[in-house]
Amino acid sequence: MTAWPITQGEYRLGDLELHKGGVLPDARIVWRAHGTLSPARDNVVLYPTSYSAHHTDIEWLIGPDGVLDPTRWFVVIPNMFGNGLSTSPSNNLDWPDLVTAWDNVAAQRRLLHDLWGIDHLHAVYGWSMGAQQAYHWATAFPDQVERIIAVCGSARTATHNRIFLSSLMAVLEAAPEHLGRGRFSSDPVAAINAFGRIYAMMALSQDFYRADLHRTALGAPDLEAFLRTDWVERYARRYAADLHAQLRTWDAGDISDHPRFNGDLPAALASISARVLLMPGSTDLYFRVADNEAELRHLRRGTLRPIPSIWGHRAGNPAANPEDAAVLRKAVRRMLSE
Repeated sequence: MTAWPITQGEYRLGDLELHKGGVLPDARIVWRAHGTLSPARDNVVLYPTSYSAHHTDIEWLIGPDGVLDPTRWFVVIPNMFGNGLSTSPSNNLDWPDLVTAWDNVAAQRRLLHDLWGIDHLHAVYGWSMGAQQAYHWATAFPDQVERIIAVCGSARTATHNRIFLSSLMAVLEAAPEHLGRGRFSSDPVAAINAFGRIYAMMALSQDFYRADLHRTALGAPDLEAFLRTDWVERYARRYAADLHAQLRTWDAGDISDHPRFNGDLPAALASISARVLLMPGSTDLYFRVADNEAELRHLRRGTLRPIPSIWGHRAGNPAANPEDAAVLRKAVRRMLSE
């Protein structure tokens, strides 16, 4: 039992017209909420999921002493399309070619309005693909978001990041089980074995491995066991079609990919009226500090607070890393209270 209310459910949107064309038929969002909505509906923190994550994977930072305090905030977690809970290739045979972050935030806005009458957010907090969604929220609905906290994320998926994603998609598409268009006849076991190992290389820094933290901090008996249990088996729990679909969403992440901006990223960043806290990991290999530094120049009210860490991308999701979690907690709590 927790010391705060937890509710959950499924919100059905019907056929959802998509940002890049096409329709997501019978779209639905599986959600969970922590805390109590205030009478003025002014304590809402939206917390979108990250790549392949379910809400249960990211709830570790919610708690009275955690990063997000559910005794103060009404924390809503909408599961992202393609994650296997909300509408995904694994549960919808009519999955379209591309579902974007724009589509996710548009659906999330409907969820908040229709279920709770929420039309204004105190904050959107997100890590990785969740940070991308936070950026899209601030761009799509500038008058409805007070602040966003983008942890290890960017406004546009960088070219080097896209090469990483391309390698993962190529591994899945090379599997004999691949039927085309990101669909599979059965679990591509060998491909997932390669997929997990590529991910382990990029998600944690060279310094992390040099310090032998996969053994000393995470308790793996050796490197092979770490790769198998922490990465290969992690992704083997997800459907390959869902992994592929969300890679495409990640690859397409771009707040300027909209008729309002026509690809002009500085203009899209300048349109954001919300306060923006950018927290990249100092050794993140694909959401780089340099990307956020370049964005900061165009934001009206932006703050850059890198997480000084050798944990790479995982510095922004420090479930097993108390030092980085303390940095995150201090900065986020300050931002939410200002």
